[in-house]
Amino acid sequence: MTAWDPSQPILEIKNLSISFFTRLREIPAVMDFSCTVMQGEAMGLVGESGCGKSTVALAVMRDLGVNGRIVGGSITFKGRDLTNMSQEELRKLRGSEIAMIYQEPMASLNPAMKIGRQLMEVPMIHQKMGQTEARALARQLVADVRLPDPDRILDAYPHQLSGGQQQRIVIAMALMAKPALLILDEPTTALDVTVEAGIVDLVKDLGKKYGTSMLFISHNLGLIMETCNRITVMYSGEAVETGEIKDVFDKMRHPYTQALFRSIPLPGANKNMRPLRAIPGNFPLPHERPKGCNFGPRCDYFEGGRCDAADIAMLPVDDAKRHDSRCLRFSEIDWDAPVAASKTQEKSKIGEVVLRMEDVRKYYEVAASSLFSGGDTKVVKANETLSFDAHEGETLAIVGESGCGKSTFAKVLMGLETATSGKVMLFDENVQSTPIQQRNTDTVSSLQMVFQNPFDTLNPSMLVGRQIIRALEIFGVGKSDGERRQRMLELLDMVKLPREFAERMPRQLSGGQKQRVGIARAFAGNAKVVVADEPISALDVSVQAAVTELLMDIQRKNHTTLLFISHDLSIVRYLSDRVMVMYLGHVVELGTTDQVFAPPYHPYTEALLSAVPIADTKIVKKRIVLEGDIPSAMNPPSGCPFQTRCPWKSKVPGDLCDREVPPMRKLEGGHQIKCHLSDAELAGMEPVFKVAAE
Repeated sequence: MTAWDPSQPILEIKNLSISFFTRLREIPAVMDFSCTVMQGEAMGLVGESGCGKSTVALAVMRDLGVNGRIVGGSITFKGRDLTNMSQEELRKLRGSEIAMIYQEPMASLNPAMKIGRQLMEVPMIHQKMGQTEARALARQLVADVRLPDPDRILDAYPHQLSGGQQQRIVIAMALMAKPALLILDEPTTALDVTVEAGIVDLVKDLGKKYGTSMLFISHNLGLIMETCNRITVMYSGEAVETGEIKDVFDKMRHPYTQALFRSIPLPGANKNMRPLRAIPGNFPLPHERPKGCNFGPRCDYFEGGRCDAADIAMLPVDDAKRHDSRCLRFSEIDWDAPVAASKTQEKSKIGEVVLRMEDVRKYYEVAASSLFSGGDTKVVKANETLSFDAHEGETLAIVGESGCGKSTFAKVLMGLETATSGKVMLFDENVQSTPIQQRNTDTVSSLQMVFQNPFDTLNPSMLVGRQIIRALEIFGVGKSDGERRQRMLELLDMVKLPREFAERMPRQLSGGQKQRVGIARAFAGNAKVVVADEPISALDVSVQAAVTELLMDIQRKNHTTLLFISHDLSIVRYLSDRVMVMYLGHVVELGTTDQVFAPPYHPYTEALLSAVPIADTKIVKKRIVLEGDIPSAMNPPSGCPFQTRCPWKSKVPGDLCDREVPPMRKLEGGHQIKCHLSDAELAGMEPVFKVAAE
């Protein structure tokens, strides 16, 4: 076997085609896909769900399952063709030379085995390393992935670690054998932005330290920009554009790449003056792809008789920079033409206060030993002195990391939980201690919720139309079945779904379509206040724009108050009127969107903003990576809840931050910040985002 020349690609995929075989037909998942990764290079793979990104990764691992088969092309790793290797050769390669990190860390960890043992197995199996040496290497890598107290981590079981810690362990496990190629499949999707920022820095640093090449799969363009040198954009099983990050981001040469960028909320987008542009139409199913260009039916530049005449190959845009596009017309299109003016909207009028929370606390009592319910009970302080109001027609965003109390507050508001103390005033009625079973129909119908995961909220065995009619029956809308059916069809019109969808089952709908059904059901009783709990985080960026626009349209028409719970600050900046930042049960900052996104910030808000990946090469961002995890609500720190992670703590004299919870301070314009920093320190804060000088 000839030695591999490091000046050659470490991974070369040429004209790869992959199909899945069912009893009915062959389903082509990937067609004519080519991609090259050089030594030490990080290649980003982006596109909507179902475009074939993960299928390509699994093909490189040769792990396509029983039905999947490579039907054309080649995958060469270090000069060796993976498609012709025996299972024994592949077994030696996987884990040692090529490693993969999956989206869900618990799927990669054995729940019954200690972390140390799981890490040690990798070099013991692949490199026949001794136990003592393997333990020392495991300890070093746990320290490398910036986990505190490596010895305690090695002796812990997976369930004793947070999601971010588990993901770091999976990264450490993948690096134990120092692989030449690391494949990361959406490794940060389930993590908070602050944890994601730490993981991103970690992956970049480890890539440099070990000289690892990477194939990074994500639908987050900002994340790809921060981690990769090059990018390949996929659409419906094909690569449609590839090149260096700066070339593809600033000089895109495929209509799909352009459409993707127009559907994400970059700085400057505004829900009234510069609304996002959702990609028209729907993603084609694999057996229903159009002739010619797959993106043709959704493309602004489609030319009949040409774009749909025959299959289109990847064509070079700039040979020197390995920039290619799968578009016949890329040299004819004016890529610098301004975006056609979207329909601007009147700023909706903000009305009277419809919801007020005053000093709301929510505590849970937990037995010290939940197995035997003995010992002292401990108190979990999920919400501490929560105070705010929301107005008619307003969008109030609630942001913060997992465990900050966002969802607990939503449950209290909905009546799924009752508050420990305080007032929850909804239209002049105190519902603080009224569970949902005891609330009257008017209260229930006027306060509704749109959930994060559309798959979990629909009955899989009931027709879509019937599920909406059921909500109308509960809310007492309509005097007859005919009236309710007519109202159900009007609700489908409102969420821009075809009326024939009433006769479909949920499994026949895409994620975005299911979320629209959830929204139709929430508005069935003419809801006045809607709590949207991460309503778009499970959706593709192109679908997110459409669902966001839909929520805004309904809000303008019905003057709905929208409480938008999210950790995606880009979308929050785009659609919210006011923002409330929560940390460990406390409101730490509250103000208009302009106030919260410009200095002075609460130190936690500043860190949150700096952690948001922005897909714009012209933006320079201050980098603040928070050390440590959120403290437990069962054992919160004394004094300021954020003091254990605060980068500004040294600016406050004495031990004030350790001793006292800061008071909520009112700055000009009603802006509120809960912090001990002096007025001078707050006034001297610099913006997190700046536009780079040309």
